[in-house]
Amino acid sequence: MSSESKEQQLSKKAAKKEAAKQEKLRRRQEAAALSSAASSLSVEEDDRFSSNYGDVSLPELKSCSQTDAGHWSLAISSMEWTPVGALTQDLKEKEVLIRGRVHITRPVSKNMAFVVVREKGFTVQCLVTTQGEGVSRQMVKFVAGLNRESIVDAIGVVSVPGNPIKGTTQQVEIHLRKLYCVNKALPTLPINVDDAARSDAEIEAALQSGDKLPRVNQDTRLNFRVLDIRTPANQGIFRIQCQVGTIFRQFLLSEGFVEIHTPKLIAGSSEGGSAVFKLDYKGQPACLAQSPQLHKQMAICGDFGRVFEIGPVFRAEDSFTHRHLCEFTGLDVEMEIKKHYSEVMDIVDRLFVTMFDGLNERCQKELEAVGRQYPFEPLKYKPKTLRLTFEEGVQMLKDAGVEVDPLGDLNTEAERKLGQLVLEKYDTEFYILHRYPLAVRPFYTMPCYDNALYSNSFDVFIRGEEIISGAQRVHVPEFLAERALACGIDVNTISTYIDSFRYGAPPHGGFGVGLERVVMLFCALGNIRKTSLFPRDPQRIAP
Repeated sequence: MSSESKEQQLSKKAAKKEAAKQEKLRRRQEAAALSSAASSLSVEEDDRFSSNYGDVSLPELKSCSQTDAGHWSLAISSMEWTPVGALTQDLKEKEVLIRGRVHITRPVSKNMAFVVVREKGFTVQCLVTTQGEGVSRQMVKFVAGLNRESIVDAIGVVSVPGNPIKGTTQQVEIHLRKLYCVNKALPTLPINVDDAARSDAEIEAALQSGDKLPRVNQDTRLNFRVLDIRTPANQGIFRIQCQVGTIFRQFLLSEGFVEIHTPKLIAGSSEGGSAVFKLDYKGQPACLAQSPQLHKQMAICGDFGRVFEIGPVFRAEDSFTHRHLCEFTGLDVEMEIKKHYSEVMDIVDRLFVTMFDGLNERCQKELEAVGRQYPFEPLKYKPKTLRLTFEEGVQMLKDAGVEVDPLGDLNTEAERKLGQLVLEKYDTEFYILHRYPLAVRPFYTMPCYDNALYSNSFDVFIRGEEIISGAQRVHVPEFLAERALACGIDVNTISTYIDSFRYGAPPHGGFGVGLERVVMLFCALGNIRKTSLFPRDPQRIAP
């Protein structure tokens, strides 16, 4: 081949190579142009609908000025809030504004997604679709990508679907027009609220069918309590607890009682018990009060006649049981007695029957929510509360083959057995056991007039567990000091208490009950930590 032919061949190859290079460059430029065009379309669409969705900035949340208002504040400024629990078919075709948490999102396609919004245990399904007014694909993508438990404000029109909506409390659907994320939760949470809300029965049923569902144990729940208390059952528990306190207060006020507030920092060792939290009070030994006992009695000496208190109680006991806490809320009562300590039991009777009636009437939805996760039978109680003497209770146990000390206290097993016997014989799970042996009662308890081995005292039981302890108090100062010494208490540490009786004291008595224990036993929850918002036991002081 001549040199000229070789040069022509090389020239052709170079030309082909250059042509291929130019074609590749052209394709890249074309792809870039297409991408740019698509991006322009996206920007154009975002610009057109961006006012209908998005994250709310901190400056906008902080600003109260309409001149600085953003899309979110302008959107909600002229609307009234509708609670999720109030979303009913009566609001069909109405535009509503709601705020709640993202319970779950369900993307369907690029053009459609569902989001379930939860507020205070109520849930509603919301639909976002590009067929809706002012909704873009970007808005659908934004809604579908929301993190669970984020706080959102949603605006939309209420619709009533033809078929029941599964998995939500509200049987309406909101067709979204606008949605704003007010506060974004972490993408991955320590526990899932759905998992925390699951009943043992659901978990066991899943195991039987070959599936395994997550089980959230108690310590994990308490470690991340803020998430745990968002479950429907916990929302129900603490709303029931609120009603217990409300009914307690309303009833006693209607009976002429005065609400008082006693100190929780006291000198000495409270009521003489060793299980106290000791502290230094400006160089003096002090402790946290085990109860308002001494001061509520002093209030009676101050002529208030009838008093009650709702407040914190501290016990430094190393109790790891299902019903003890180091801090709980005490419901305490003290009152003058005119003739007999049965007057105090009369108040207990009417107060708790009123409370149980009120809870069953006012808290139906809450009780149902609790029952779905923690199934229980409604408490059996009588309009007139059963009263048995301690000796009668001991005899019932003996007849059933259970030997107990007639002058000692009942242990947990004996209490439960007696509760079972009372239920079988009297068809009630709520009763009063009175005339306890004096040896097992506090130093300020009045002995029985006819038998000094027993006392004018009582305990009250629910579902076989003690819930209330009460008695007539010793109001004679000399006898009170004598009883304190007999119980090993340094009288000097309670001198102001005893002195209050030296100025004239009426016969009186009272009782105390733990708020958490009332709710635990009424709902048969099995562990007091379920009814304490942030429990304090020997191993837990956080969160």
